[in-house]
Amino acid sequence: MEPTPEQSPHHAYPDHWEADVVLRDGGTARVRPITTDDAERLVSFYEQVSDESKYYRFFAPYPRLSARDVHRFTHHDYVDRVGLAVTVGGEFIATVRYDRIDDRGRPASAPADEAEVAFLVQDAHQGRGVASALLEHIAAVARERGIRRFAAEVLPANNKMIKVFRDAGFTQQHSFEDGSVHLTLDLEPTAESLAVQRAREQRAEARSVQRLLAPGSVAVIGVGRAPGGVGRTVLRNLLGSGFTGRTYAVNTSFADDLGTVEGVPAHRSVGGIGEQVDLAVVAVPADRVPEVVADCGEHGVQGIVVLSAGYAERGAEGRERQRELVRQARSYGMRIIGPNAFGIINTSESVRLNASLAPESPKAGRIGLFTQSGAIGIALLSGLHRRGAGLSAFISAGNRADVSGNDFLQYWYEDQGTDVALLYLESLGNPRKFTRLARRTAAVKPVVVVKGARHSGTNPPGHAVPVSRIPDATVSALMRQAGVIRVDTVTEMVDVGLLLAGQPLPDGPRVAILGNSESLGLLTYDACLAEGLRPRPPRDLTTEASPRDFRRALAEALADRTCDAVIVTAIPWVGENGEALTGEGEVLAAALREAATTGPAKPVAVVHVEMGGLAQALAAATSTANQPGPANQPGPANQPGPANQPGPADRPGPHPAAAAPQARTSSPTASAATPPGRSGAGAATDSAAATDSADATDGTRPSAGRIPAYPAAERAVRALAEVVKYAQWRRHAAAPGKVPEFLDETIDEHATAGLIETLLGPDPDPRGRPLTHDEARELLAGYGVPVRPALPAPDPEAAVAAAAELGYPVALKTTAPHLRHRADLGGVRLDLVNENALRRAYDELTELLGTPAELRPVVQAMVPRGVDTVVRASIDAAAGAVLSFGLAGAPSELLGDTAHRLVPATDRDVAELIRSIRAAPVLFGWRGAAPADTAALEELLLRVSRLVDDHPEVVSVALEPVVVATQGLTVLGATVRLAPPPARSDLGPRRLPSY
Repeated sequence: MEPTPEQSPHHAYPDHWEADVVLRDGGTARVRPITTDDAERLVSFYEQVSDESKYYRFFAPYPRLSARDVHRFTHHDYVDRVGLAVTVGGEFIATVRYDRIDDRGRPASAPADEAEVAFLVQDAHQGRGVASALLEHIAAVARERGIRRFAAEVLPANNKMIKVFRDAGFTQQHSFEDGSVHLTLDLEPTAESLAVQRAREQRAEARSVQRLLAPGSVAVIGVGRAPGGVGRTVLRNLLGSGFTGRTYAVNTSFADDLGTVEGVPAHRSVGGIGEQVDLAVVAVPADRVPEVVADCGEHGVQGIVVLSAGYAERGAEGRERQRELVRQARSYGMRIIGPNAFGIINTSESVRLNASLAPESPKAGRIGLFTQSGAIGIALLSGLHRRGAGLSAFISAGNRADVSGNDFLQYWYEDQGTDVALLYLESLGNPRKFTRLARRTAAVKPVVVVKGARHSGTNPPGHAVPVSRIPDATVSALMRQAGVIRVDTVTEMVDVGLLLAGQPLPDGPRVAILGNSESLGLLTYDACLAEGLRPRPPRDLTTEASPRDFRRALAEALADRTCDAVIVTAIPWVGENGEALTGEGEVLAAALREAATTGPAKPVAVVHVEMGGLAQALAAATSTANQPGPANQPGPANQPGPANQPGPADRPGPHPAAAAPQARTSSPTASAATPPGRSGAGAATDSAAATDSADATDGTRPSAGRIPAYPAAERAVRALAEVVKYAQWRRHAAAPGKVPEFLDETIDEHATAGLIETLLGPDPDPRGRPLTHDEARELLAGYGVPVRPALPAPDPEAAVAAAAELGYPVALKTTAPHLRHRADLGGVRLDLVNENALRRAYDELTELLGTPAELRPVVQAMVPRGVDTVVRASIDAAAGAVLSFGLAGAPSELLGDTAHRLVPATDRDVAELIRSIRAAPVLFGWRGAAPADTAALEELLLRVSRLVDDHPEVVSVALEPVVVATQGLTVLGATVRLAPPPARSDLGPRRLPSY
């Protein structure tokens, strides 16, 4: 929308207020400022509002708007008078308006900071969360214009509007005056208002996905008149899956007298169907898609899957076509999967939807799979099917111009039919939101991610999202902080997913290894050590071991309180004639399942070599679907008998550093983040499934035969290691860290804010500015971070004077960019105990490395010896603020040995941060050295985290080196950069991304 001539250029049309939002029922709508061009829309909208709603708005009968009313409600200055509208299909369904007022309630301008607000929602759209979304957006607009409070008068009978205000989470006051309820809302966001906003976002986005995955009717648009083609293929797949809803075939080229195609009603348009269509699958050329979308939107379709190609993957023209597709679909309240999608599958018995190009639906199961690549999707479907895994849902989103992995995380968080979420991602449209959603979801069920295009620095063709410059290693670290299991390949994703879907989470890293091959056991043992697990010596059952021997050994290992997981290794038996006997595979599989069923709930994995029968038998039984029948009932709990009693020779003593695990069910402990209505079981649970309802409260497994098999020891061990780390994260997530209160007593947030405002100036450069050494010292001092002074030494005399001021011994250092922090290049001289030593060092530096003007030497007082470290914090526009830590020096930089955490960091985050680098032993007394003061280091990290979290204008901080001694630490160098704060999309009102 363009501003009209009546609008002041100073108050130009604020297009950044426009937003697409998802409403409570999963439909979308557009929020935008009202302009003078909206007079007819406003009148039409008002005519469709009931007399009761009009009465609630104006406190009196008000059947129609006068010309004066229309003028007042469509002419705004976008500062003191603002109106927003919610539109669907280009027509108004709701409006909100604020007028700035003074303390007497009269019209006013700034600096008055209060405004009167009023809403009107069309009756047909009440109950969809429209007013709640409008309140978020009008409140953000008001804050931007310097308004701090809203005042509203509401009739006591208008319970819906009163509830909108009271449930918003803002600090508020209310009173009853002159027959109406007077409400005052403080618009400053609170923890409660943010929680309310995010809870509404989750419910709305989850509902929008549910409408796509569980439609009551589907129209396939672009079904060919003859067999073959994409549309006809999808229709056949839909029918073949046994879809429980109504199905229609649509093609504008169908003859008028054509009644059916493939046995379903055939129509020339969606409008010609004459019945409600919930989902449309579009398989027509890209240039015909707009007319199809219009046909769908005008006839109430709720969502569309666009299989058509020819969009952003084709360059700039296709990218603009893709943007227009999203705008058009959202204008009708629809969400899009695609374009260039492979399709969607929902295996729920009540739906049985295969709206994809996959010729066969996967088995029903507990794994949700999202992929941005059709080719990868096909490979994953094949791999999971081959290994007996079942899926709850499959989504191949193609260019994912609208619905993304974030939406499916919202859905899977509360979906009781999904226990494990697998995602193949090639780009992250909103990394900050992804990590937030992933952390919440991972607290109740595992999230496994493969990230493609990690090192290209660009997005794959078709992905029109902002490119984050954050290194992939940092992305990986942030994912792990959020509890995401990050793997490198789709093969590893399947390996980990199978273990999570079929086995309980382990209590720790202790692994028992048993099998009929000593060599394979040793390979497994070595792999465990390489992955950071704690394996027990392998138990060799010898090549003569029978399936019964395997069953007995597995039962003993599971009953052993000193192990947390078991890996079974198996090679084929050899007959008397030297041939491998592969027929025993099914018998062995049955024996292993029996032992696993009756033993305590611990994860079990099988490594086999050339035992296809074993792998097939386990795959047939390890389907992650819930299968009714005796096989899913829990077996006897640790009944006495030889099979369940460990022999003395096989029962090692307890590991001195490990506590014995308690018997438990196969469900990981539910955390505080368990969503309402869920059992709290994680992805590795069977008890979360409705059909696996037998309660195994005695520590045994609730269901039988779900043991994953791997053709190589390394693959099984790597999968187990990832699950062990995730289980540890889950335990920690149940009791999250905190920011110590003592920081508040030593931090001057208000004074620091004033200093930053002064340093940036009234008209700051958008690119920002670096601070001088003294400015950085002053800024950091406000947060309790003292920096050692460094006095400039442009000549030998100045160096001597500086040393006299600081006191000997001193250090002489160059600060030239090419030599900064490079002691290995000879730019630092330490322990200069007198003037002669200082002058000699000065001469050496200038003779070897350059003139004083080039070297920029400084003098600093010596500090206690310790470990040189580096602390950094920076803001990435996409990922947010990131705190980083590593040891100083070229080796750490060369090896990339740096750890990262998202800001704000807690005490647990910083403790894990300094321990997660490979060189961490240096801080803890490596080779007999005295341990460094890691407590002081953790406090420093918390202070830096608070600084960049409290003041987003601090876009980067680097403390280098930070010398950590046995007692205390010293910051010897600091660089700080300030800039106007980047926009925080995660703190504003709810809105769908627009790329």
